Amino acid sequence: MENNWLTENTMQQLYCDTCQRFLADRLVEGTCPNKVCNAAARGDQCETCSTLLNPTELIDPKCKVCKNTPRVRDTDHLFLELPLLKDKLVNYINATSVAGMWSQNAIQATNAWLKEGLKPRCITRDLKWGVPVPHDKYKDKVFYVWFDAPIGYVSITASYTPDWEKWWKDPDNVELFQFMGKDNVPFHTIMFPSTLLGTGEKWTMMKTISVTEYLNYEAGKFSKSKGIGVFGNDAKDTNVPPEVWRYYLLMNRPEASDTLFTWADLQAKLNSELLNNLGNFINRVLSFVAKPAGAGYGSIVPDAPNAESHPLTKAYAEKASKWVEQYLDAMEKVKLKQGLKCAMAISSDGNAYLQESQFWKLYKEDSAACAIVMKTSLGLVYLLACLLEPFMPSLSEEVLRQLNLSPEENLSFSEEKGEITKKDEEVALHREKYAGSQAERSLKAAADAEASKVANKLKGTKLSDGGPKKEQKKQSGGSKSKTAEADITVAKLDIRVGLIRKAEKHPDADSLYVEEIDVGEDTPRTVVSGLVKFIPLEEMQNRKVCVLCNLKPVAMRGIKSHAMVLAASNEDHTKVELVEPPESAAVGERVTFAGYSGDPEASLSGKSKTWEKLAAELHSNGELVACYKDVPFTTSAGVCEVKTIANGEIR
Repeated sequence: MENNWLTENTMQQLYCDTCQRFLADRLVEGTCPNKVCNAAARGDQCETCSTLLNPTELIDPKCKVCKNTPRVRDTDHLFLELPLLKDKLVNYINATSVAGMWSQNAIQATNAWLKEGLKPRCITRDLKWGVPVPHDKYKDKVFYVWFDAPIGYVSITASYTPDWEKWWKDPDNVELFQFMGKDNVPFHTIMFPSTLLGTGEKWTMMKTISVTEYLNYEAGKFSKSKGIGVFGNDAKDTNVPPEVWRYYLLMNRPEASDTLFTWADLQAKLNSELLNNLGNFINRVLSFVAKPAGAGYGSIVPDAPNAESHPLTKAYAEKASKWVEQYLDAMEKVKLKQGLKCAMAISSDGNAYLQESQFWKLYKEDSAACAIVMKTSLGLVYLLACLLEPFMPSLSEEVLRQLNLSPEENLSFSEEKGEITKKDEEVALHREKYAGSQAERSLKAAADAEASKVANKLKGTKLSDGGPKKEQKKQSGGSKSKTAEADITVAKLDIRVGLIRKAEKHPDADSLYVEEIDVGEDTPRTVVSGLVKFIPLEEMQNRKVCVLCNLKPVAMRGIKSHAMVLAASNEDHTKVELVEPPESAAVGERVTFAGYSGDPEASLSGKSKTWEKLAAELHSNGELVACYKDVPFTTSAGVCEVKTIANGEIR
């Protein structure tokens, strides 16, 4: 105000005669005035098109409290003169957006405001709740929340330390990074910088802003006002470890486009990535080294001279080095999701390194080579603890403690404790519990409580010794077939990662290939596939595929096929593509499905019809992921996919 960047003006504001008050922006509902939108909107912003609004701009506004139509009344307010600050602001934006590598969506949102032309922005409100305006004329008003909220970043630092100016008034030595959703961009790239510039003081201005698109929930949008989604108190109540939440939300971070939170996806990522990939690698390495001498190394890191002369180790060391370079580049550019993916790729490669080295054989047959592999693997575990620390700090601390480098409370993702099954059951409960809105959940909770009362009353009540027993027996017999039906799950299928070692045309059938496929057994299996019309012979060589290994062998034009290669086809069966596991998936590992555990049938005979019943639920989804129902085909290195056929059937 002293620098004349604030002005006083009269504006029109909505006043509700029924409630006898000026209405806060959020208490006004109507239709968005944007002609290309016209969706339902609140008085501050349209959630559909992200347009910032004044309540008086809404079409057919209503008071959210009483549903009556408010009237327009004049009222005096303070305005931040954005047009007068434009030159200073544009200079800041042009320089900082490049130096700070602003995310593209932040640049687009900021430029959209500049293109429309900056207008004076009202920074006061006729409300009782809020930060009072320190000016005699406006002492009965409060600041507009997005004027005072960013100042809170400074004041909360000042509440923490008297040295707050070392952070907020030292732009030569301090870099400020900010993270937010796309709807809050203008407040941080236009309004708050203008506020700081208007003081004429030397503030630490934001250098880098990382902006996300929307994270949607199951079939719709998260909405606090409508109670749809999982929020902080809900997440705490689930007892899902914080590191699982952190991993899933960061791996699913909507950096470039909207992403979707689903319980099935959280479950799949927990099982395939945290447990089967990261937890599996760390557990295999540490548990083997911890075994007593004669079976392991007695918790002592083995000496491993001449590691650089071990070809397999050298190759994987070069891979890890490239991943670390990509990780550092991603983190510098605040591409958090990519940084996390790079770290997890090191874990995936670590699993492949262990599998390819066959360290359990080396321990008896070549102790020097085994020592190299295990010492290198321990190094990778330590590297992972460092790289994952920003994402899952308590996991990293626990790994370091197990390496005898740092003590911390125990947290592990080891399947030896049966955690996959346990987590699958918990996730299924959470998915049901947090379905619908919070109001619907309350109604359901009340109904469940009433049902529980009835159940408790019935406790101890004995059935008579008469006729009902026969009826019970009859019902029990009738449920037997239902139980058998329920036992038919995808876990009955023995689907493995296979590597086609050799493929050639069938000598007696133009439409058939004969392949030799390594599925992790002593010798490759001979498989006959009807893929000639769809996949060229050269594309069938030396590639990883998903193989159904427990089908009963069948002769096809004189050659017995001992498995089946899984492929997806489009609706009219004019296009067929192989279901492909990740490149780093271990040959011979079994493909798993979150929530379904158990041993496969020894042989899927025609009599049981198991394959026919389960095959009807196998498909590729809209994101090209191979699924059983809505659960992905999962390996230790990630999910299996097809190239282009969405929503195709898999056989």
